[in-house]
Amino acid sequence: MRQYLHSYRFRLGALWTMVLLNIGAGLSVPPLVGAAIDGPITDGDLGALWGFIAAIAAVGTLDALLNLTRRYFQTATAMAIEADIRDDIYEHLQRLHTGFHDRWQTGQLLARVTVDLGMVRRFFAGGLVFAITSTGMITIIMVQLFWIEWRLALIVAVAAVPLFLIGRDFFKRFLPAARAEQDQSGEVSSAAEESANGIRAIKALGRGPLMAARFDKEADRLRVLGIRKSVIAARSWSAFGAIASAMLGATLVTGAIMVANGQLTVGQLTAFIMLQLNLLWPIEAAGWVMAHGNEAMTAADRIYEVLDTEPDIRDRPGARAVDRSTVRGRLAFEDVRFAYDEGGEVLRGVDLDVRPGETLAIAGKTGSGKTTLVSLPSRLNDPTGGRITLDGTDIRDLQLGSLRQVVTTAFEEATLFSMSVRENLALGRPDASEEDLTEAVRVAQAEFVYDLPYGLDTRIGEQGLSLSGGQRQRLALARAVVVRPAVLVLDDPLSALDVHTEELVERALEQVLKDTTALVVVHRPSTVALADRVALLHEGRIAAVGRHSELMETSPAYVDVLSAESEEVAA
Repeated sequence: MRQYLHSYRFRLGALWTMVLLNIGAGLSVPPLVGAAIDGPITDGDLGALWGFIAAIAAVGTLDALLNLTRRYFQTATAMAIEADIRDDIYEHLQRLHTGFHDRWQTGQLLARVTVDLGMVRRFFAGGLVFAITSTGMITIIMVQLFWIEWRLALIVAVAAVPLFLIGRDFFKRFLPAARAEQDQSGEVSSAAEESANGIRAIKALGRGPLMAARFDKEADRLRVLGIRKSVIAARSWSAFGAIASAMLGATLVTGAIMVANGQLTVGQLTAFIMLQLNLLWPIEAAGWVMAHGNEAMTAADRIYEVLDTEPDIRDRPGARAVDRSTVRGRLAFEDVRFAYDEGGEVLRGVDLDVRPGETLAIAGKTGSGKTTLVSLPSRLNDPTGGRITLDGTDIRDLQLGSLRQVVTTAFEEATLFSMSVRENLALGRPDASEEDLTEAVRVAQAEFVYDLPYGLDTRIGEQGLSLSGGQRQRLALARAVVVRPAVLVLDDPLSALDVHTEELVERALEQVLKDTTALVVVHRPSTVALADRVALLHEGRIAAVGRHSELMETSPAYVDVLSAESEEVAA
């Protein structure tokens, strides 16, 4: 967090100045009251008393104005720091590889960006300032108390020993309790997010009560952990309050005896008690500050679990940008291997050479590694062995941002965003013209968008679930076409289309693919018609490459794959 505080060092400097002035103004009132009692009030000099009243009123007004300004500054600064951290977390999440997102629950990530970050902000806005203010107040008040009467001040100082012991025990017990509650908060968020995304499946299967019971279990555990944490905090706060009250009672009795014996004036005792009362609330609230501090510490730890995760896929030192106009589109796989962390090799030495402007279909049985293979050219995953080149250059030597402008992928599972149709289509190319969007819509046979209430400006809702599966898939395909990439990767983007629409889309795609290098994962035999050549992937290796007609004559395994796919389509 140090770098964020450093970014706002000037604003924080102004804030601490106001804190010190605020403390000074507030603590100047008790000595003025004591002096008024021992002076004009005791002497009966009402004329001189008005001067003290004016001074106290002026100091009180200044204290109120400083307090108002200070609270504005601390809140505005905390909100700015929170916004900066949230932006950094989001940008970092975008840089992290897909494997990270596969392993982490979405709810856990959301909890860190919302709940945990809110705790950090509240500590910056309240707890941290309160801790510094309290420390300053305690220091100044103790100096004043020793100045007025050192024997009474010793009574106050002795109370620091039990306060320290209670505080040390609080830290040991509260920190793990706060961490457990925050982790469980992520589990509750995950359960809610999964239920929201899967609401159609839940309703279709009639498993609403089961999912509700699962959510209740997680929520009840969160409740138990929250109560346990609150009990720990409440015990400490109560102990702090009891010690502070006992300390006040002891000084009041001792001070009254000293006044009766002439060792202390009434004004001095009044000023001492007023200062001690100002000391009570920082002591009583110390438990609150420690609780917020502990929660902020555990929240910061959870946030940095994400920020400290290094992206597995990043630009190499010296990586260069690639210009779309200079790319011919020759794509080569050279002894490419790939293995997921939790399993064995999916790809076992793939060699492929895709010529510029050629469309190569990837066929194979389920689990043969087709989707993994086509995730590599745009570096959604990196090979664990071998390399992939674009026009002879290792794609890892090209900057990621520019690589993904020339290599675009359309997935079988179409992901749309809660924005307008126009914004979804232009996501990969924000400067696309109206003509570009119109042409992409035509190619993808997605003219249905013009029948939506506001045409291309219609907001389609979260994940595009207001559209059918085929409509979503056609929009995703149109989005890929809009980019006009040098290499277009199609991971079976036509699987949700009916036979008639598929035929129309394939005819339109033939025109687009004439000048584009393309990798097309095929699950339907009819999609093979798009390809110049077909590569058969079997158990992570290329078993055969050739034209469709050639493979039908020479590769029984290819015939088996197409037969199996035909039976699935017919079923």
